[in-house]
Amino acid sequence: MSTTTKTTVPGPGLGGDPLDPPAPPRPKRIRGRGQRSRTASVLSHGVLITASLIALFPIAWLIFLSLGPDKDDYLHPGRILDKAGFANYSFVLEHTSFFTWMGNTAIIAGATCVIGVLIAATTGYAVSRMRFPGYKKFMWALLVTQMFPVAVLMVPMYVILSDLGLIDTYGGLILVYCSTAVPYCAWMLKGYFDTIPFEIDEAGRVDGLSPFGTFWRLVLPLARPGLAVAAFYTCLTAWGEVAFATTFMLDDGKYTLAVGLSSFVSEHDAQWNLMAATAVLIAIPVSVVFYLVQKHLVTGLTAGAAKS
Repeated sequence: MSTTTKTTVPGPGLGGDPLDPPAPPRPKRIRGRGQRSRTASVLSHGVLITASLIALFPIAWLIFLSLGPDKDDYLHPGRILDKAGFANYSFVLEHTSFFTWMGNTAIIAGATCVIGVLIAATTGYAVSRMRFPGYKKFMWALLVTQMFPVAVLMVPMYVILSDLGLIDTYGGLILVYCSTAVPYCAWMLKGYFDTIPFEIDEAGRVDGLSPFGTFWRLVLPLARPGLAVAAFYTCLTAWGEVAFATTFMLDDGKYTLAVGLSSFVSEHDAQWNLMAATAVLIAIPVSVVFYLVQKHLVTGLTAGAAKS
């Protein structure tokens, strides 16, 4: 007598029974909005890290060269590690007119910032809110002024300043810097003012404010991020500009930082170690200002680009 064992093979059903319905397919994982795959995330981070290294390398190299005591250390950077120090910084601060240069630059940059932002803000607000004849052509004319290189503008500006008696004066240099910074800032602030609701102006008129009162008391406080971007741009323009300052400032006591930096280069010699140290010292105040206003800068740039 033989015994037969029946073996049941589990079917595709949910409980192993061939008669059960087949199991539903596993749902595919759907990435939410803004989520990226692992490969895309790795690639994007790799690109950002590479770009950051490329941007930071010149700064790190400049700081490294400023620690070398000899002017020819840039030819043999490996030797700087054995004799690195702050002798270059001590020499620049104690034996040059660095603080005079910084004072001149602070005066010119501060005046350029205040005057330039005031003119750009009133211009941008007028074009944003008022529809006077030729307002579009006026903005395009401002844009066209940015298309001319410095070499083309140098001679006519020198002639104009000479006729006005403004050569070798702070006022002449401030006027030149405003003429280069105001057109860009006016365009940027115009785009920012376009994002501010027009109902605010109407509410100001209902309360009895004049157009300038509405602009000064209601609109400007809302435009602080845009004003911060414009102020930083105008200040930075005056802080590091070389061509106009070298041409229009003739007295050693009125040199700006950028012109003073070029004094370390002569016809037959260049003190690269002192230039590197001075460049680092020049960058410190701008870096501090950028750190303090960086939130306003990011907000102003993104808001101003939303509508133009």
